[in-house]
Amino acid sequence: MSASDFFSQSYAQARAKFLAAAEAAGLDPEPHWHPLLGRDGERLALDVLRHGPSKARRLLIISSACHGVEGFAGSGIQTGLLNDPSWLAEVAAQDVCVLYLHALNPHGFSWWRRVTQEGVDLNRNWHDFHQPLPHNAGYDEIAAALLPAQWPPNAASEAVLADYAARHGDKGQQQAITGGQYEHELGLFYGGRAPTWSQQTLRHVLQEQAAGAESIAWIDLHTGLGPSGHGERIFAGQDDGRSLTRARLWWGKEVTSLLDGSSSSAPLVGLMWSVVPELFPTAEYTGIALEFGTLPLPEMLNALRADHWLEAHPEAPETLAQAIKRQIRDAFYVDTADWKQQLLTQARQACGQALKGLTSDD
Repeated sequence: MSASDFFSQSYAQARAKFLAAAEAAGLDPEPHWHPLLGRDGERLALDVLRHGPSKARRLLIISSACHGVEGFAGSGIQTGLLNDPSWLAEVAAQDVCVLYLHALNPHGFSWWRRVTQEGVDLNRNWHDFHQPLPHNAGYDEIAAALLPAQWPPNAASEAVLADYAARHGDKGQQQAITGGQYEHELGLFYGGRAPTWSQQTLRHVLQEQAAGAESIAWIDLHTGLGPSGHGERIFAGQDDGRSLTRARLWWGKEVTSLLDGSSSSAPLVGLMWSVVPELFPTAEYTGIALEFGTLPLPEMLNALRADHWLEAHPEAPETLAQAIKRQIRDAFYVDTADWKQQLLTQARQACGQALKGLTSDD
């Protein structure tokens, strides 16, 4: 099979390929059904698949579609792993359980949206909502320009964004837009005012599947930032010094971090991985987001702007709506054989390194 055989053109096709690969590997997935239907009327689920001992002390989580439309890449990687005999044998030879979480946000995956059905960025949604939420004054300042009354935006809206970038720099603008905000419900990178279905379901899955694990590793698959096809290994762990050191021992010195500004991502709030130390404070946790580049950042953000604008304007002409939906998918999924092969190769290496790290005595 070629790399392209593991990737799909719809959520339904991706789920069918993942389930078929699981069955061929002799593994039994457990669906957690979503309350809504998909774009083509299909049922949606977060599918949970274990490969390894039921009470393993060491657990490797490999998850896809935290940001819905990014699931085209993540699902292809997961399906590719399940079709890789050397990977399956490597897992079977270790006292490790690999937990595949297919489509954390199945609604966004199916409908070609980055956000959940609640319009929330799942990776900004992890808060104690009884406490005050972070305030993003930078986003407030440019919110109207990001999502203007008409699309494409006029010169006045673009001038507001250009002025903000001139005053705060490109990094400052990226921080304002992408860091997370909790005031503009239809806006970009909205973290919500309550736990989403995906947040609650994932929390339940982890409580059930990771109970008793003494060492937990997590590779969360993403797309959108960085050079096309390059998999940036972004540290996703606690600011305790030891966790980042361990991540760089496992995955290499090229592991970047939001903590020291080395990542292509801006510092973020409400991150998903924080649930692990919350639920399992005595477990040793080591994680990365494996982020594969697609388009230059301005093009990616414009695709997101257009998609959020479309959600707020269902009256938009059908031709414009179709163009925007294609634009958002293409911003997070490069539908070429070379790009897909790059993803499979780098993800396979990172997963192998995680297994080695989990089973190391050092």
